[in-house]
Amino acid sequence: MFDDSDPRKTLAGKAEQSFSGPFCLPATGQFADAPPQDAGPGWRAWTMRSTNVVLRLVELDGAADFARTAQLDEYMVFSTDPEIRFTITTARGAVTDHPGNHLFILPPGDSRVRIAGRGKVAFVYTTRSADLVAACSNPSVAANPVIPPFQPWPDPVGGFRLRVYDLEVPDSPGRFGRLFRCTTMMVNILPRFTAPRDRSKVSPHYHASFEQISLTLEGDFEHFLRWPWTPDMAEWLPDMHIRCASPSVTVLPPPAIHTTLWVSEATQIVDIFSPPRMDFSQKDGWVLNAEDYPVARTVIE
Repeated sequence: MFDDSDPRKTLAGKAEQSFSGPFCLPATGQFADAPPQDAGPGWRAWTMRSTNVVLRLVELDGAADFARTAQLDEYMVFSTDPEIRFTITTARGAVTDHPGNHLFILPPGDSRVRIAGRGKVAFVYTTRSADLVAACSNPSVAANPVIPPFQPWPDPVGGFRLRVYDLEVPDSPGRFGRLFRCTTMMVNILPRFTAPRDRSKVSPHYHASFEQISLTLEGDFEHFLRWPWTPDMAEWLPDMHIRCASPSVTVLPPPAIHTTLWVSEATQIVDIFSPPRMDFSQKDGWVLNAEDYPVARTVIE
């Protein structure tokens, strides 16, 4: 149910599906009003999980260091704030005093990320790391039966190493947002919007088998959700309307129909999926680093 102007209208159509309950509810982290899970001089960090993702959001006015030892898989670090500076060290690449408004994909193994400046930085991991899960505000979540077991995508071309991507990417007609993927996840760092969303052009849709983690970095948002009706009325859920200030995270569960409004003048939102979305990956030109990361072998021919 996309508006005609929405590039997602060109995605392959979904076959009619029936669902059975009970259904899972969304989860929301209102970071603007919640105490952080960790803090230090000049920084504080909130950490929250979904089924497959651990998200750590750092609000910075100073400097902070974050290290991983024997990390099991790839993870992402990004900031849309150009004044943030990154110094990243891994066994397979490093950068020093690198400007923000970039996305970094870090390889498995040992790594250290030093950030300095003022702004927000997101760290996105999988839930395979038990220590990160334990640090979350919600270390356990309800199992959603429609989400399959996590499977990583194929190794990157040329092997694992530190990879750096500029977020200063011009819009392109027919492309949706700024998509990047790795072996474990996909992010869509949508461009900043400078006016509230047109209420006559919203995009109610559902995902059959994966969650959407929506991270708001700037502005105010409203998420609307409703669930399928099943033959058992005891499984029916009332429609939900979630208001989010920034920063915040909302986990939108399958198969809830959902759409989002941005309701302030300046807004920034990032959508996260783990593992990467197949439908987005099958669209030519949508994934900006597709040459570095092969598509999973489960491509529908």
